[in-house]
Amino acid sequence: MFRMWGKLIKDNHLLKDTIIERCSDSLSRTQMVFDALETICYELDLSKPLWLDANVREFKRHNKTRFTQDNFIEQLDFDYLEIHVIEE
Repeated sequence: MFRMWGKLIKDNHLLKDTIIERCSDSLSRTQMVFDALETICYELDLSKPLWLDANVREFKRHNKTRFTQDNFIEQLDFDYLEIHVIEE
């Protein structure tokens, strides 16, 4: 079981969140992360963020990362999108 939590935060307040569950043994962890992020973005009506080197390092180290305005092309109405793997 793989679960990822996606949260939209503005001024230290939770605006929206969703939890994505995956039960696929055929996908690698990286594929499950990208698939879950795509589903989170779809459910929260966002475009997919760009992964910067800082995001990759933070995700490898802590199993979570924040996507800010630097990661998106369009203007955001929130401070950041945070994803967090809560179960593997």
